[in-house]
Amino acid sequence: MQTVNFHKEIAGEKFPAGRLTKVVVGPNSKVTAENFVQGYVTIYPGGSVPEHRHANEEVYTIISGRGEMMVNGETETLEAGSAVYIPPGQAHSLTNNSDQDLIMIFVYSPANIVDHWEEERKGLLK
Repeated sequence: MQTVNFHKEIAGEKFPAGRLTKVVVGPNSKVTAENFVQGYVTIYPGGSVPEHRHANEEVYTIISGRGEMMVNGETETLEAGSAVYIPPGQAHSLTNNSDQDLIMIFVYSPANIVDHWEEERKGLLK
């Protein structure tokens, strides 16, 4: 059985756009899956997952806080309890425009680490 307490065992990575991302299930994680990646993200006030696109289909589930979600040019405010499906190839972003942390879980398939993380590390996405 593969298990992990991601609050205690995964430090995560702080990204320049103002968030902490922990890959809970995925490549190079203690828990792996063949067909998907799951992560736990804290977006700090004013921070974001910058606009990007990838071939993976994805779901964001908001656990706490609120923020502005954009998918393919459409925007909507999401709050705790909201989930959004992001089709493959669609531009999308999530911005925390509040004064409290936004916590969300993402799941995408297939299981790989998406290119936009490296682009953001290099300062190409903001």
